[in-house]
Amino acid sequence: MNRIKRALITGSTSGIGLAIAHQLAVSGIDLVLHGLESTTEGDSLAEAFRKQHGVEAIYVQADVSQAENIEKMMSQITEQVGPITILVNNAGIQHTASVDTFPPEKWDKIIAINLSAAFHTSRLTIPAMVEQGWGRIINISSVHGLVGSVNKSAYVAAKHGLVGMTKVTALELAAKGVTANCICPGWTDTPLLVEQFKAYAQQNNTGYEEAKQGLIKAKAPYPDFVSPADIGQLAVFLCSDAAKAITGTSMPIDGGWTAH
Repeated sequence: MNRIKRALITGSTSGIGLAIAHQLAVSGIDLVLHGLESTTEGDSLAEAFRKQHGVEAIYVQADVSQAENIEKMMSQITEQVGPITILVNNAGIQHTASVDTFPPEKWDKIIAINLSAAFHTSRLTIPAMVEQGWGRIINISSVHGLVGSVNKSAYVAAKHGLVGMTKVTALELAAKGVTANCICPGWTDTPLLVEQFKAYAQQNNTGYEEAKQGLIKAKAPYPDFVSPADIGQLAVFLCSDAAKAITGTSMPIDGGWTAH
């Protein structure tokens, strides 16, 4: 049976998701890109992937904070291109505040997008993976899936939950040719961190670039950001046959943050 290698990467119009999409495309894997941008913008991005990498690529727009939107998105994908056999759950949002001042609506949305969405995409893609006897689920957790930080209760809870769900998924699918793993990045220069850099700069009366370095050095011994392209390369490896026995893991790519 020929293996279908078609990847859905949620939140893949910028940052880590976009970098993963490029690395998978370099490996010849067809893509479904996802985001909140307009259909026109998304279709242009998909066309750029087709021209640059010579792979099939489409774009789907969906607010993954709602289960019904995810169900519609997955039906649309199946109708347009067929089943997904590589699922990269990358979509995420962030908000920082102490537990006692954390807005409940922000908590609910972070849990919905960073955790529940991965459950819904997984449950809807697993049957096709099992039928084919091959599949890869890669959940982009975070160093905050392994450790905590102040003022990030919802994000840390969601990312810890993603690690736990990944372990259960891996146990259930290990004998069926399907793996499930987490990648846990540390500091990565993506749009998700812009507001944190600005807040740090204001609190410490420093420039934006100095704020970046200050935040890095406060947590990790590696004195630079983790490259999104390197995270993409790790995702490519997890999709390879060499990784067929790697499942249920949470792989830090964090500059030594979790070595403390």
